[in-house]
Amino acid sequence: MLRALSTHVFLRQRLHPGLLDTLARGGAQAIEVFAAKQHFDYTSRQHIKEIADWFKSTDVKPHSVHAPLYADSEMGRGGLPSVNVVHNEKSRRIDGMDEVKRALEAAEILPYQFLVLHVGDRDTDWDERVLEHAITAIEHLKAFGGPLGVKLLLENIQNEATTPAHLAEIIRVGHFANVGVCFDSGHANLMEGVDPSLETLLPLVASTHLHDNHGDRDAHLWPGDGAIAWEAAIAALRTAPRSPAALLEIHYELGDTPETIAKRATETFEKFGV
Repeated sequence: MLRALSTHVFLRQRLHPGLLDTLARGGAQAIEVFAAKQHFDYTSRQHIKEIADWFKSTDVKPHSVHAPLYADSEMGRGGLPSVNVVHNEKSRRIDGMDEVKRALEAAEILPYQFLVLHVGDRDTDWDERVLEHAITAIEHLKAFGGPLGVKLLLENIQNEATTPAHLAEIIRVGHFANVGVCFDSGHANLMEGVDPSLETLLPLVASTHLHDNHGDRDAHLWPGDGAIAWEAAIAALRTAPRSPAALLEIHYELGDTPETIAKRATETFEKFGV
């Protein structure tokens, strides 16, 4: 499995080459960039070029971009609503798709492979309307990202719209042969469970968000610091036909330094045997 890290661990900081160097020292062969304007401003050609130039200078690959969750630089704390491509209101769906397209356009300068998309937010339920909106949004974004060389991956998050069965249904009903799943271990642990989720999603998994928790909240802990049985999960992911990356998506903790982050990443990849 490809060793990969998400810049999510530095989400509170502006992304710059020094932080990417830290992830490379941690053993990353590929990196997912988290599209949040206070962190990675995907609307700034200057910032995109700064990050793209770093990738050009190394052997580390720009694996993926996590689609924006909010359109502002405050992660919604200023009152701006979340990016939601399946919202009941058409204007919100259009606004959401427009924001995701801005992140897709970064591929003109930063040639990444996958865009990880949330279908809805924490309050999104599941019904025929949501299925219809999801298919429409995916068709639209897939058509936009295709010429840029970007494929869509749908993430299982903490809502009813992205349970393993519903993600599989969206892809099946939409006939989305080139759309896959980004399997989030932490979210799975808080919902159906890691092993049952993988039983359904494994043929569709093209990348991962690997992190841990104790089953109570989405803590984004280092694997091994929570309750997930990692040996079975990694063994299953190794058999996935789409050869997903082992991509760590960790939450920054007060007191973390670049050295401790690189060390924990290295230790985790060694534990996984990747």
